[in-house]
Amino acid sequence: MDNKAGLGLLHIYTGDGKGKTTAAIGLALRAAGAGFSVCIIQFMKAKTEESPEITAIKRCSNVTVKRFGGNLLAQNHEPEEDIEREIAQGIQEAERLAQQGACNLIVLDEINLALSMGLAQPAAVERLIDACKGKIELVFTGRNAPQALIDKADYVSECKMTKHPFEQGIHARRGIEF
Repeated sequence: MDNKAGLGLLHIYTGDGKGKTTAAIGLALRAAGAGFSVCIIQFMKAKTEESPEITAIKRCSNVTVKRFGGNLLAQNHEPEEDIEREIAQGIQEAERLAQQGACNLIVLDEINLALSMGLAQPAAVERLIDACKGKIELVFTGRNAPQALIDKADYVSECKMTKHPFEQGIHARRGIEF
């Protein structure tokens, strides 16, 4: 049996807790280890330092990582219109990869947040979902996943913050939180 048979489901990692991107990268690593071709597209992180988990997974020859759009929440961010345009380019790139069959698994990191902030067009995301249905596994991460996506998804995992060291004054630590 082909180990890629049965692909085409939609996963969503959402919630206010830690671990959404990490869970998606873990799934991507599992898929890469199984011989799948993986594409990770990160949104709203293009102007920040690459995280160690991205640096590590890029060592896999069958994994591609692309980054689009600066973080609107950061100080001194680029104009919102530029961020929206770059996010649209990232979604178009994911759709192009899907149409070409270039990947078995596509991760759209922070797409939920981009949608909830009005920086991504729902119709473009719907086209991507349709292009992947039944053939390419699709993973969306980020807070505030729209209910319409949750309803459409095959897997939904919510990372809920119950307790966090930040509440005790411990700031994000490299290699643990980022």
